[in-house]
Amino acid sequence: MKKLLTGVLGLFAVLFVSYGVRWMIFPGGIAPEFGLQLGDGLGLSSLLGDLGAFFLTLGLCLASALLTGRRLWFYPPAMLLLFAALGRTLAWLLHGAAFAVPMIAVELLVGGLILLGARTLAERD
Repeated sequence: MKKLLTGVLGLFAVLFVSYGVRWMIFPGGIAPEFGLQLGDGLGLSSLLGDLGAFFLTLGLCLASALLTGRRLWFYPPAMLLLFAALGRTLAWLLHGAAFAVPMIAVELLVGGLILLGARTLAERD
């Protein structure tokens, strides 16, 4: 069970880091996957910087958690995903955005797996 969870979370860490790199290097290829269009100027800078940072932090913190066995490293990626799910839900409730069920489901599932990892895989606090 622990090896399977470690492997799954490791794959997500690699995926998230690759998303971060793609946002910074080739944003035109990843933006449509998130239902986004690239703008220009300050908007483009914010989109690339913020989403690149989000995914790089997510993936690198998760990788740090798995490599060090420290419980502390599991919490930032879980928080990023769970707050993203909350933000999407609030966007739907308060601002008329589409209810992004598939994205929210993935964020909740992976966030939950990361919290499970904090509970079962962490070797030290």
